Amino acid sequence: MSRGLMLNDADCGFCMRTARLVPRLGVDVDSSTVQAADLAALGVDPLRAVVEMPYVHPDGRVDYGHRAFASILRTGPLPWRLVGRLIESRPVDPVARRAYAWVAANRHRLPGGTAACELQR
Repeated sequence: MSRGLMLNDADCGFCMRTARLVPRLGVDVDSSTVQAADLAALGVDPLRAVVEMPYVHPDGRVDYGHRAFASILRTGPLPWRLVGRLIESRPVDPVARRAYAWVAANRHRLPGGTAACELQR
């Protein structure tokens, strides 16, 4: 792979809305849905992929959740590269992890979200 791959849950309106907005940031990634991708070939955990957005790096490494979003931002122009680094910095990482978990747990309540977006507990 020459570019990273952002994967989104096709069953979630909020996730798909986010997937349409992310390219506007000028990031250098491809996009697909979890449902359309060969997760096993990509090394993506299918259970985790519908809870936390996966990002497959060009070298095959996989990040999930807030770290996936940080990695995606780091492929873009300034200031997004700096924001991506900040998200993964030691002081911000735990806060970003909690913020991402809250967004994931409440994605059915966010713009574009529907009842189909709600994660099963």
